[in-house]
Amino acid sequence: MTRRRWIADKVSGNRAFLVGAHADHLVRVLRARVGQEFDISTGSEVRRGRLTAISPDQVEFELGEQIPVSPNVQVTLLLSIFKFDRMEWAIEKCTELGVARIVPVIARRSEAHLASAAAKRVERWRRIVLQAAEQSRRSLVPEVFQPLKLKEALMLPGGMRIVLSEFETEVKLKDLLQSPSGGEVVIALGPEGGWTNEELTVFREAGWISASVGGTILRTETAAIAAMAVVQSELF
Repeated sequence: MTRRRWIADKVSGNRAFLVGAHADHLVRVLRARVGQEFDISTGSEVRRGRLTAISPDQVEFELGEQIPVSPNVQVTLLLSIFKFDRMEWAIEKCTELGVARIVPVIARRSEAHLASAAAKRVERWRRIVLQAAEQSRRSLVPEVFQPLKLKEALMLPGGMRIVLSEFETEVKLKDLLQSPSGGEVVIALGPEGGWTNEELTVFREAGWISASVGGTILRTETAAIAAMAVVQSELF
């Protein structure tokens, strides 16, 4: 039987801890008991963990043998800010599909009130990726950045850098993923309404490659999930 995987909040030597609501869910909802074993991600490795102590706001594990984890390509998703309920769904599903970093981007067509409120949503987005990472048995929690303006996001380091564009008709995303540069891929998705011509020019001048995920116009959340599904199929 596959063991449930948890991502530790704290690690000290051969001890790992879940705290607060994280611990409460394990104990109160899942009714875990001392002596049970789980997979525990420490942030650098995954190890077998035996639950050794339970308190009202913390559970403690004794860490045992290391569990092999296959290396994955590092995928950064530049996700233009759009309606929060749909954006949260995209964040959750992209986490399940293996994204390593999510960068909320303030694009020209991002709605002003959403762009101004985005910084206050970051902690919620981080809770979503933690839960999704554990549910999908990932060894690491994706990093969620503070919102950046597009020109700032373009300066982030990466290997192959791809901007998805509805105007691209010849180059497909899957065709670009045959040989990712340095094992890192950065994919940028526009907001509702897409990138402006000026933004696409900025991408091109910065050396980004334009690509498509298909012949239909997709909602932003659909495009994000479709892109990560292609990456999952081609690289993981």
